[in-house]
Order: sequence, then C-alpha cells, then structure tokens
Amino acid sequence: MSFLGDFLNRLLESYGYGVLFFALFLEMLALPLPGELLMTYAGLIIFHGKLNWLLSVVASGSGATLGMTIAYWIGYRLGHPFFEKYGSRIHFGPDRLNRLSSWFSRYGNKILIIAYFIPGVRHLTGYFSGMTRLSFRHYAAYAYSGAFFWVFVFLTLGKLLGPKWEQYHHAINRYLIIFGLISAAVYLLAALYKKKRVQIQARIGSLLDRGIRHFHSIAKVKLIILAASFLFIALFSVMIGLIEDYLAHEFTRFDEVSSYVIVRLFDACWLDAMTWMARFGSYPLLMLPIILTGIWIGFKGKDRLLEYAFFVIVVIGGEGLDEGLRLLFHRMGAGGSQLTFPSAQALMALTIYGFAAYLLVRHHGGHRHRILAVLAVAALCLMIGIGLICLGIDDPSDVAAGYVFGGMWMTLNVALLETFRFMRSNRL
Repeated sequence: MSFLGDFLNRLLESYGYGVLFFALFLEMLALPLPGELLMTYAGLIIFHGKLNWLLSVVASGSGATLGMTIAYWIGYRLGHPFFEKYGSRIHFGPDRLNRLSSWFSRYGNKILIIAYFIPGVRHLTGYFSGMTRLSFRHYAAYAYSGAFFWVFVFLTLGKLLGPKWEQYHHAINRYLIIFGLISAAVYLLAALYKKKRVQIQARIGSLLDRGIRHFHSIAKVKLIILAASFLFIALFSVMIGLIEDYLAHEFTRFDEVSSYVIVRLFDACWLDAMTWMARFGSYPLLMLPIILTGIWIGFKGKDRLLEYAFFVIVVIGGEGLDEGLRLLFHRMGAGGSQLTFPSAQALMALTIYGFAAYLLVRHHGGHRHRILAVLAVAALCLMIGIGLICLGIDDPSDVAAGYVFGGMWMTLNVALLETFRFMRSNRL
C-alpha cells in the first residue's frame, strides 16, 4: 500500500465520518483537497466493513452541501459589489455581469448537478451562483441534489472496487470527468437550440429546401428530419472517436474497469436475470417486435408500402451492416470463436426496437408517449448490454460500439423515410 493510501486508511479508520464531513466541506470552499480520492478510499474502508455506507453518504453529502451554502452566501455578499466597483478594470463590468447573471439564472442551475464531476468547476459554482444572484431556492434544489449524487457515486464506486481501488480509481475518475464534460456540453447545446430554435430551423430548412421543394410547408416533417439528422451527426462524431480508440488499442483499460464494476454490481445471484436480459437482443425475441410492427403498419400505418419497405431495409440492412463492420474490424471475442466488434445484439436491438418504437408513435400518441417510448427503448437496450457483458458474450466496448452504429443506422433511416414520405406526398 502506498504512503498516501496508508495515511488515508489510518485517518478514515480513526475519524471516518468527521473526516468525510470536514474534507468535503472545505473542498466546496475551494480548498485544494482530494475529495474524490478520499471518497473512493472511504468506499474501500466500507468494503472492509469498517464504515457504514449510508452514514458515509450522509456525512459526505452534508459536508458538501454546507460548503456549497457558505460559498453561495460569500459570493452573494461580496462578489457582486466587487465586480460593480472593480470589474471594469478587468473587462468584466456591471453590464457583462448582468448578462452573465441572466444567462446563469436561466440555464446555470441545472448544470450544478453535473458540475461536481468536473474538477475546478465544482469549487467555483457556489461563489459564482451567489455572485450572479441566482435564486437560493433554485440553487439549493440543484446544488444539494448534485452534492448527494456526487458523493453517492464515488462512495459506491469505492465500495464496488474494493481491493482493486488503487488499480482502477484513476481510470474511473477520468471517465466520470469525461461524463461531466459531455453532459454539460449536451445540456448547453440543447439550451441553445431551445433558445434559437426558430432561427436554427429556418436556416436548416432553407438548406433542405434546395433539395426538396416546398419543404417549409410541413413543419412536423422538417422537425423530425432535423432531429434525426442532428442525432446522426452526433453519433457519427462519436463513431469517429470509437474508431480512433480502437485503432490505438485504447479499449483494454476501459473494458477491464467497466467489466469489473458491472460484474461487482450484478453478481452470480443475477445470472438468470442476465441471461433473460441478453436474450432480448437475440433473434428469437427480436422477431416479436418485427412481427408486431408489421401488423401495426398494416392496420395503423400511413404510407404503408413505404413504411414496410423501410422497415425491411432497417432490419436486413442492419444485419448486413453489422456483418460488414465485424469483418472490417476483425476483433475476436474472449473465446476466440467469433467476431464481436461491434456487438451484433446491441446493434440490432437498438435498430429494431428503436425503429419499431418510432413507427409506433410517429402518427399516434402525444409528447408524453414519445418520451416514454424513448425511455423504454433506452432501458431495454441498456439491460441487453449489461446482460451481454455479465455473461461474457461481449466486452463493454463491443456493446458501446453496437449502440453507436445501431443509432446511426436507425436515425439515418428515420431521416430518409420522412424525406421520401414528403416527396411522395408532394407528387400525389
């Protein structure tokens, strides 16, 4: 055990809950303390039964929330007058501060939940929220929720990693930082789109008009094609990153860490459940949504021949795409008997369940039904992926690649279906 590990071990065993409380309290005041390292190491102590998991979460979360509260009021009392008086000297005068305050009041509160996972950002959000006069009620709701979620994640990870803590915690911290940055970027892009939706739709609509005459007359179709195209581009960007990591052989540590955590979460008691979950991605069970969707199109579909044609293309083309990709990358599974990258079951599950759900809610149901359909498909595909990893059929990187390539194939066909639907209706 390293000197730091030995020191943390003795400190937490002697003063566990108090150390967690005061360390997180001081870190939220922007003191340079290793809060994440301390919490994951506390998780190791919990693994050995020397600390209680729930009391550790309460102590850590309470310390973090108290620190964030004091940081907010320090920013509230001292920050704004300082910038009003001296801000113009650093090109951050009252006008810019007011604009930033308005933006932060509108969008910044929700970022507080994920800001804890970004080092350097979480230490400043309390001060900045107070300085910009963010409503304390809204600040507390998001900051306190984020604090307890943050400590829950790291203490639970430390408990799950157990004796592998020193080996894996650096990699997991890196993945969580990436998660926080991506989540913040996605939220900011979504907020920007919501604010500039009319301008963005008009701009993209004008571009699409060059290929499709009178496209601007059908707003719903335009929005669907826009959303599908945006998702396709986003997934395409992720795909490029996956291919680069694959070629650089950077999946080994990701697969090792992710597999270890998932197997620790779902031990041998979950074997039967994992087997059933994985089966939802195999063709005997995938035939059920295929048959039901075919029946649904026959009775409720619009442009039935077109929807039948695209559904067949999605299924058969998805299978061909998967076979081609696995031959291209030629990555052998653990047993050395089959190609596994990307995961065939993950790719086909997302493609078939996703496209079937889209056809189901395209012309029927309201906004709530569409959200439920998205959540249901996401949950089902996640269960399938976890089952495949637990059973050792696929590695986590295989499953992740299956999701990305499957999502690309599905969104591409949604965009093409709606484009052909519009062109056909105009001809008629």
